[in-house]
Amino acid sequence: MHKYDITICGGGTAGVAAGYIAAKYGLKTLIVERNIHLGGSITSALVMPVMKANTNDINCEFYNDFISELKRYNGQITYCDGNKGWFNPELSKIALESMLEKVNCDILYNSDVIDACIENNNINSIKINSNMLSLYIESSYFVDSTGNGNFSQILKNKFLKNSTNRQPMTLRFHVSNINLEEFSTWLLNLDSDRDVTTVCKIDNQIHLSTACTWDSNKHWALRPIFEEAVKNGDLEEFDTSYFQIFTVPGMPGTVSLNCPRICLDEGSDPLDPFVQSKALIMGRKQVWRLFCFLRKYFPGFENSFISNIADMIGIRESRRVECEKIYTKEDILSGKTYDNPVLHADYPIDIHSYKKDSSVLQSTRVDYELPIECLKSKDYNNLYVAGRLLSADFEAQAALRIQSSCFSMGEAVAKDIVLKLGHSGT
Repeated sequence: MHKYDITICGGGTAGVAAGYIAAKYGLKTLIVERNIHLGGSITSALVMPVMKANTNDINCEFYNDFISELKRYNGQITYCDGNKGWFNPELSKIALESMLEKVNCDILYNSDVIDACIENNNINSIKINSNMLSLYIESSYFVDSTGNGNFSQILKNKFLKNSTNRQPMTLRFHVSNINLEEFSTWLLNLDSDRDVTTVCKIDNQIHLSTACTWDSNKHWALRPIFEEAVKNGDLEEFDTSYFQIFTVPGMPGTVSLNCPRICLDEGSDPLDPFVQSKALIMGRKQVWRLFCFLRKYFPGFENSFISNIADMIGIRESRRVECEKIYTKEDILSGKTYDNPVLHADYPIDIHSYKKDSSVLQSTRVDYELPIECLKSKDYNNLYVAGRLLSADFEAQAALRIQSSCFSMGEAVAKDIVLKLGHSGT
């Protein structure tokens, strides 16, 4: 039997933050990860950059240390809007392992939790399947940061009711060998809206961002080009529902595409294995259509190629665990404060939709805070959750699911456990 102070199930954005902070503050810590690297949405799903939000320096220790570590590998930039969260997904795999090695956090890859030993509302140990071998882990505290709540499903935790209006999934990809000088010049001449399209030079490398959706509530300079492609049969209409691109630090001539939205039936369950398989197949078809569109319609893309397709579907919301408190849309909009907040943010309520003109990007008008009770299990005395499976209603989760908030959740959970176990830190 292997014994730890804290065992974290899931080494994604929230889990790796929890593991790093717990170990840094002196806890014997284990991260159990089903994949072969850490980072979750950053590395497996190619989600970058971190969406910019006002964190007010609450539980941002991991985030700041991660930025510093990535700088060592030339895998981070601060964009012209001040966002420090422009990360290189591949180099993040190396940087995260380096960080955890420095604080002596153990990592177990290729491993799934398959069972738990429970007594009097306490989780005493878990059973892990790793390469067909069974391992048993005893721990004082456990954290479910699996994103989809897989550990909580094994524990038979109560989940909050899902909305019938499920958010569409995304399969992101990278395109390389782009003439960014030509493309950025064309783009700036086409679009004068600097809230949508920006270009800047950092360390003698061109970096840019632009977007376009099929929604009519905003003028999109790129929209006529997408409409022409649909008319010519080069794109299907749903391919144009959401389009967003960013350059990637440490990858000259490469852009990361926050698309396609995958065209499934509204209400499709992202955890159904048949739905996931269909989504992957459909998503890769959409990736190919979008890539061919880029080469044909965007100057500078003529000699480009697909250099990476994410090996994880981007799921915005699946299971949400019911904890001691359920955070609501009303809590966000009221700007209610708490004595010891998990995070402080201003990111809007961001709900993607399968339907045209139905997506929501609602400003919160005031900053909001999240209490730790939304991360404390009400069913088990020694279980926390962290990440997008937090205890929140559908609308509140849509504001809190971003990476910076997940970092802070993982960090806050670790610090709460550190206090309970009486460690003073390093």
